[in-house]
Amino acid sequence: MDESFVFLIFGATGDLSQRKLIPAIYNLYRKNMLPMPFNLLAIGRRDIEDKDFRNQVKTSLLSKDYDEKTIDEFILRIDYFKMDLVHCINYDDLKQFLKVKYDTSNYLYYFAISPELYCSTAKRLNASDLNDEEDGFKRVIIEKPFGHDLESAIELNKNLHKYFNEKQLFRIDHYLGKETVQNILVARFANGIFEPLWNRNYIEYVEITSAESLSVGTRAGYYDKAGALRDMVQNHLLQVLALISMEPPINTSSKALRDEMVKVFQSLRPIKKEDVPKLVVRGQYVNSIYEGKEVLGYREEKNIPKDSKTETYVALKCYIDNWRWSNVPFYIKTGKALATSVTEVVIHYKVNPHSIFRNNEEISSEHNQLVIRIQPDAGFLMTFQMKVPGAGFKVQPVKMDFHYSSLQETDIPEAYERLIYDCLIDDPTLYQRSDAIELTWNFVQPILDAWKEDESIALYGYPARSWGPRYIENLLSEENHPWRFPCKDLSDGRYCEL
Repeated sequence: MDESFVFLIFGATGDLSQRKLIPAIYNLYRKNMLPMPFNLLAIGRRDIEDKDFRNQVKTSLLSKDYDEKTIDEFILRIDYFKMDLVHCINYDDLKQFLKVKYDTSNYLYYFAISPELYCSTAKRLNASDLNDEEDGFKRVIIEKPFGHDLESAIELNKNLHKYFNEKQLFRIDHYLGKETVQNILVARFANGIFEPLWNRNYIEYVEITSAESLSVGTRAGYYDKAGALRDMVQNHLLQVLALISMEPPINTSSKALRDEMVKVFQSLRPIKKEDVPKLVVRGQYVNSIYEGKEVLGYREEKNIPKDSKTETYVALKCYIDNWRWSNVPFYIKTGKALATSVTEVVIHYKVNPHSIFRNNEEISSEHNQLVIRIQPDAGFLMTFQMKVPGAGFKVQPVKMDFHYSSLQETDIPEAYERLIYDCLIDDPTLYQRSDAIELTWNFVQPILDAWKEDESIALYGYPARSWGPRYIENLLSEENHPWRFPCKDLSDGRYCEL
């Protein structure tokens, strides 16, 4: 890259900026992956001097054991601009500051702000001609949530398109920036042993799990308005489902890859409102005793209404109606205050139509499994059957695994680091397109409507730090499919290994 640019963070004093964005930019800087000169303009409503904001950044980066000399060089490229996005109706002062301060008109805007401010901020950038690409690129990275439901998502896209064209908009989903998620494509399409078996003829069912041991914590204000379905399924987990199930693209261009992902969303079998009780289970964690200590229930958390019906857990069964996946169930489950923190995909292969070891009472009945672990302990694990040494044909499952930590190159980039860099080089492959956003909302909308309209649909309580409501077994009862509960016996604080 040889084009200088200014990285503008709206909401720079917020948690996301401090924990993720600035460290990601710093890592790109120390790896010499940014054009020079580059500058970071932190925009916030607090009354802070440049030197004070820089010192905050330095303190934060030093806590991560980065090199102090490189940090000192980096923070000299940071400026702070005070602006209240709620009340400021004119961005001409910002425009003048950019013109006087920097020698480039390439601007990358990051909206680390409340979703309610997305459209007004875009509108005011437009009013000050700060979206005009005549003299340099102008790109916008937008954080989720992209709407609260289908109607608001359509409205958000419509309004954003008034001020920026689709090529300028980068809707970030940090799950797609994770190395293991991207490696799903490589595992499938670069290895001849997987893709021929990646269909309804050989795969019985697929599990996608994203479990968090932490409770709602400081996100109570946002989370109670969202819930697990909006927070995780509509975006992160449906994106993972698309990568698992998509057809091979003609190449790795952004259009080819995203076109195939959209086809998956178009092929998702709609869940009718009357089928929600049968295909979807929701739950909310209640207080429990874990390792001798009391864990608060969701309704006992700070800033959560005592009568809240927000789901902290959701499990659902869905189908993709196309040739490859006809009648193969996909199970998605996610929740908070669960037994451990783990995100993974499990491919359950069919058993052989006839087993010559059927009379062997000691044979394992386990299916072959391919486990794609996204976090923690990222990697791949394959289970298959082997003979136990000795007389006879006693068979047992064995495991073959690969861990990213075993690679010599252990500096695996964080998701935000990869995604910000992709935006800089104008590569939207791992960003969500407007049609994909609307299709995923279209899939979950009947579930949201059913929960709102039918009060008889159960909200199951489950003990905090358990594996969720027991009723989830009903989702698998028809096909007798067992759930995989990774690291089931782990206690708090232990590492969840493959």
